[in-house]
Amino acid sequence: MAYFRQKLLDWRSALLAETDATLAELGDDSHHEVGDELDRASREAAQTLELRTRDRDRKLLGKIDAAIARIDDGSYGWCEETGEPIGLARLDARPVATLCLKAQERRERQTSAGRRGG
Repeated sequence: MAYFRQKLLDWRSALLAETDATLAELGDDSHHEVGDELDRASREAAQTLELRTRDRDRKLLGKIDAAIARIDDGSYGWCEETGEPIGLARLDARPVATLCLKAQERRERQTSAGRRGG
């Protein structure tokens, strides 16, 4: 559990550092008036993409915090649907996983079937 806690904490720190860097860059007004309309449009598109990425990161931070809480309460590593172990390889690849591979695949098939209308 110590390994996964550290992995989650490191991931969390990296995301927060990226967020801080984005905020610093967006707050820097020195480049806002430089360039023609095409340059400004390109910069705005890049900033929009960056903000979307940070929004995904914000959601991921919540999942990381929830995973740390599961480590603390002893439920980390157990599938929330089946009660089976999630598996070390899956947790190492996706430390915020809450479903074992079997349950995740079943959920993805259901979601996919729902999109197709049947």
